[in-house]
Amino acid sequence: MTGRPAPAVLPPSLRPWLGLTAALAALVVVALGVLYADHSEPGVVDRWIIQPTADSLRPPWRYVALTMDFLGEPVGAATLVVAAVTGCLLLRRPRAAVLVVAGVGVTVGTATLLKHLVGRTIHGDNLSYPSGHTAFLTALALVMALLASGRLGLGRTAGTSLVLAAALVAGAAMGWAQVALGAHYPTDVLGGWCTALAVIPATACLVDRMADRLVGRMADAGRRERR
Repeated sequence: MTGRPAPAVLPPSLRPWLGLTAALAALVVVALGVLYADHSEPGVVDRWIIQPTADSLRPPWRYVALTMDFLGEPVGAATLVVAAVTGCLLLRRPRAAVLVVAGVGVTVGTATLLKHLVGRTIHGDNLSYPSGHTAFLTALALVMALLASGRLGLGRTAGTSLVLAAALVAGAAMGWAQVALGAHYPTDVLGGWCTALAVIPATACLVDRMADRLVGRMADAGRRERR
């Protein structure tokens, strides 16, 4: 036992920019939540982008959207999480495996809590803000991008760019599907995307801190045993 900690799941070089991004994202989530609290109609921005309750998507794009939507459903989401955790363990990145479970779990839990607090609805009584599907896939993409950034040893600019690009692609893909299928307003999607951006960096820092403390305690115990 060397007591040497495993690589940080949130590389130190990425912490300043991702921390700032997380803070700004949290502000967006709160602002949109206050703006659309207890609303049951699309807002001005929603109408400007698309009429979100009009399910006019036709094949083959409808099949693509339904596939994306499935990835955010319990079975699809569980499959992605298991695959991600398995990949992290095969790469010997236990912290990343923990972050997959904890980060995605906290993100989805936060989105669910916000749905009940904000009370925005679509199609009757269906709580819509923020989009849990978008939050889930963005969170998973963020964790995978952090893992890739760490393994590739990317610097601040390249690493941050990779992480944010992955979040943008995942959020845009799932967000498009949710709006196109009429399941969410565009601003719900933005709220879900920002929820993941706010939660994952904070959870990653917590995972690193707890792992470092555990390694430190194990190292201290090993030294005491050798005395």
